[in-house]
Amino acid sequence: MLQCFTQLGKERGTMRLFFRWLLILSPFLYMGLIWVLSSLPHDAIIRVSDNEFDKWFKESLHLIEFGILYCFIVFFFIMIGKFSLRSSRFAAVWACLYGVIDELHQYTVPYRSFAVIDLVKDFIGVFVCYMIITRTFFASPPKQPGLALKKIQVYLTGSNK
Repeated sequence: MLQCFTQLGKERGTMRLFFRWLLILSPFLYMGLIWVLSSLPHDAIIRVSDNEFDKWFKESLHLIEFGILYCFIVFFFIMIGKFSLRSSRFAAVWACLYGVIDELHQYTVPYRSFAVIDLVKDFIGVFVCYMIITRTFFASPPKQPGLALKKIQVYLTGSNK
């Protein structure tokens, strides 16, 4: 019976370690995914009809795409125990700069183009996520979704600093 509980504890520790490393690596894996997808033709993954809503929906993904990158960078800092207001700002700058790099990369791809409006959408997505996380994580007491981030931090790292 004791051996069963010991094994369960090891498995839980292994899963925590796995998820911790997954969150540490996630911004880099996601940046690689963005790079690969931006190297493809604009309709290689999602073909949209001439319907105006479909085009609007696809263009709005820029808002989400780099907001997600910011969140992954936040998880990176949380998992290494270095998340602070300063590192949150750094994460926002990092995500925005990667948006610029991605647009410059698309400029060099024959069937893609550089668009300032895409940069604006990228920055808005990062800014919205930045505001949500900084206003909730650093609030006293923390509010949702910042409270959920703190719970994930404690669960995966064992620390709440």
